[in-house]
Amino acid sequence: MDNKIGFIGAGNMGYAMITSIAKSGIVPAENVLVFDVDKDKLSVLKENAGITISDSALETTQKADIIILAVKPNTVKAVLNDIKPAIDNNKILVSVAVGIPIKFYKNIIGEDKKFIRTMPNTPALVGEGMTLMCCDENVNQKEAEQVKKIFECFGKVEFLEEKLMSEVTAVTGSSPAYVFMFIEAMADAAVLSGIPRSLAYKLAAQAVLGSAKMVIETGKHPGELKDQVCSPAGTTIEAVRSLEKNRFRHAVIEAMDECTKKALEIGKMYD
Repeated sequence: MDNKIGFIGAGNMGYAMITSIAKSGIVPAENVLVFDVDKDKLSVLKENAGITISDSALETTQKADIIILAVKPNTVKAVLNDIKPAIDNNKILVSVAVGIPIKFYKNIIGEDKKFIRTMPNTPALVGEGMTLMCCDENVNQKEAEQVKKIFECFGKVEFLEEKLMSEVTAVTGSSPAYVFMFIEAMADAAVLSGIPRSLAYKLAAQAVLGSAKMVIETGKHPGELKDQVCSPAGTTIEAVRSLEKNRFRHAVIEAMDECTKKALEIGKMYD
């Protein structure tokens, strides 16, 4: 790619994305332009990743071909108004802000501009993110694929209809939190059994990592893989029975349903 990629915002998610892109070689590191209000963070990024520091969000937008808006939802409107003069019909604005529909951006920047809405998640920090993307009608297939390649620098990418972007929050954007809670609970149970805590966390985390990899790489139904671990009258089926008795799956489904309701509620704020 010979595009210049601009980042407005270098928080945890932005930082992970920026460093991954710079290290990937998809573009020269100096072609990654970054602005953030935290100057110290920018200095660290420049030293560690070799990116180019911008003096303002407007300058980033002026110089970049693809602008990734990696700021909190409550600051999006102010940033859009700031960079609006620099956005022409050739630039692509990509948002990672949760819950904000493309029409919100169009109402401020213009109906004829190019927008891509994304939802990455925090495993991008270790190169195992999952990003959902949707594009407006002004973005052509080549441009969509270019942005997809950028996000593939730190994980997997799938396209999704925008009408499902809020619904998918629970299984993508928010889901790492539930997994961390599950790992913590398994580790606590191991500690209760006498296993040292540092080892308990490692064992629990590796179990989740390995199991997830089995689902992806074998293509088998999770229920089938579960059955393969459950021997007749064995230890695992006793654990599964207890989880079912305590409505484990129901609790997960209910939690994700509440998450989806909240995501839809946030989206309505930007209608």
